[in-house]
Amino acid sequence: MQGKVALVAGATRGAGRGIAVELGAAGATVYVTGRTTRQNRSEYNRPETIEETADLVNQAGGVGIPVQVDHLAPDQVKSLVDRIARDHGHLDVLVNDIWGGELLAKWDTPLWEHDLDAGLRLLRLAIDTHIITSHYALPLVIARPGGLVVEMTDGTKDYNDHNYRVSFFYDQAKSAVIRLGFAQAHELRPYGCAAVTLTPGWLRSEMMLDLFEVKEENWRDATTREPHFVISESPRYVGRAVTALATDPDVMRWTGQSLSSGQLAREYGFTDVDGSQPDAFRYLVEIQDPGKPADATGYR
Repeated sequence: MQGKVALVAGATRGAGRGIAVELGAAGATVYVTGRTTRQNRSEYNRPETIEETADLVNQAGGVGIPVQVDHLAPDQVKSLVDRIARDHGHLDVLVNDIWGGELLAKWDTPLWEHDLDAGLRLLRLAIDTHIITSHYALPLVIARPGGLVVEMTDGTKDYNDHNYRVSFFYDQAKSAVIRLGFAQAHELRPYGCAAVTLTPGWLRSEMMLDLFEVKEENWRDATTREPHFVISESPRYVGRAVTALATDPDVMRWTGQSLSSGQLAREYGFTDVDGSQPDAFRYLVEIQDPGKPADATGYR
């Protein structure tokens, strides 16, 4: 991806950081955005910063450019895109990974008991941010054929269509993003550009590792508390999925589809950082959801 320009919106941590680093490892210039910097933190109050992500992109071999952006603020998003236009004149890859709703969702709480303000803000963080960002960035994506938009969500269309996702608002948010990818694919197709929706499996994000009180190096220790964590994957895995799409000259074959990191690993042959190929959504359907004992044999 030498000479290619990417924007990973929501790259402070988790999947966004993993995607930014892998695009950098392929040689891309990557704009990494988020609200938390070394000077200011979002309401998450987490230590990860966009500057750290940019440093990791640089260390991987790319060019990381951190830009503090609240993607609910149209003026900030427009300013970001104007900067990319001035510097490069086009955008090869747009990854909409903005989220920020973990602290707002109340799991296993019905709609009528869920805090309404929190639920509506969750939807704005999960959906409006993606729409605002695409509104301003898509003119740069269609500046030349071959552009790619990746809408990040949780769950494939097939899985979400058949499973309630633990909270009414979370369920709506993650399924709506799938439709965002589908709609953008329709509008981008005449310009020779693709849009897909992509989900990781059980992601070993910084927050998830903290929850289980483990590090990436000893993540398997968490399986004593949650045996099904055996199917988990690092953020770099879904990053490699995005990079595989971005470097595929025939990426239009995927446009409009809902994809998973495990599915694309089988297609393109990449692995997670440990050399395995976890296929979380097949595991969920065949092992975890039916209540079978945790066993990742044949699924990674």
